[in-house]
Amino acid sequence: MRVVIIGAGVGGLCLAQGLVQAGVDVRVYERDTAVDSRYQGFRIGIGGPGLDSLRACLAPRLHPLLDAATGELSGARRIVDTQLEPLGEMEPLYGAMATDRRVLRYLLLGGLDDIVEFGKRLDHYTELPDGQVRADFTDGTSVTADLLVGADGVNSAVRHQLLPHAEHATGGFGGVLGRTTLTDTYAALVPGFGTIVRGENVTLMLGKMRFHRPPHEAAAQLAPDVWLPPTDSYLRWAMLLPPEIDRTGDDMRDVVGDLIGDWHPTLRDLVRDATAANDLGALRYAKPVPHWGTRPVTLLGDAIHVMPPSAGLGANTAFLDAATLVRELTSGDPLLAAVERYEHTMLRHGFDAVRVSVESAPRLVPAR
Repeated sequence: MRVVIIGAGVGGLCLAQGLVQAGVDVRVYERDTAVDSRYQGFRIGIGGPGLDSLRACLAPRLHPLLDAATGELSGARRIVDTQLEPLGEMEPLYGAMATDRRVLRYLLLGGLDDIVEFGKRLDHYTELPDGQVRADFTDGTSVTADLLVGADGVNSAVRHQLLPHAEHATGGFGGVLGRTTLTDTYAALVPGFGTIVRGENVTLMLGKMRFHRPPHEAAAQLAPDVWLPPTDSYLRWAMLLPPEIDRTGDDMRDVVGDLIGDWHPTLRDLVRDATAANDLGALRYAKPVPHWGTRPVTLLGDAIHVMPPSAGLGANTAFLDAATLVRELTSGDPLLAAVERYEHTMLRHGFDAVRVSVESAPRLVPAR
């Protein structure tokens, strides 16, 4: 059996890791020209079934590196006002890890050098009379597989062809995501799992990314064949705001700074000192779709069930998808029967996660 994965984000790479461990012939094709050719995001939290799924797919020899190059994510989630005065707390969360998306993507590439190819943009796929599927790329090349998996994100080319009727909705808010090098002062803003700062029209979400060990040093000792980018510990901040608030500007730090001009000085300094800030645009989520009838093409992660970040479930759900698909493909059952079971399971837990994420959003975005 040969599996071709379109997309080398964390979900597609997690699937590739799992299939390699299971001895399945797998190839990954990514439209970006290099792993760092565009912005990848900052800190994400992984826990529960998502963390279990990631560990199940990841090569065991890389588990110590995963543990070393991540950070603690547990404790209270406090809510404060713009002057850092307590307003309340959400329920505490435990048992998760914080990881940097870029660092994790490099880690998931470990051992896949001969499997992943960059600069390959899918043009279309064709289901063949013998039951296989051919992927045709914009550079004129093609590859044939028994199963094609679209793990190519929110603007998935595979989904556009497989499910042209699938729709996205906007979550009613946009966002700016920033990262500021961690200091003792900034670390004190997040004593537990996270901190939410409620403003009049906006919300600032704070999360700490304190690595257990510098990622590049951990890789050099624990898995010398894996290169992880030198990355300092940082505080990730995300400003959620109604879409009518103007986010135009050359520097997102200035845009956010103008919105918090009368906030606590430490919060203003946090934004001013940011090493990076990116406009997230209007945040989207997928509308549920019924099962489409199994064929040698399927979907994974944001390609099928993109969700707002309000519940922290996006990457976790993609990892759960990956582990589920690996389990079904290695069950010994006929390919299409295994894929059908995967799809029904994935659609159920994937759109449950979308629903939870959408329902969580109003807790984070002030009423207008």
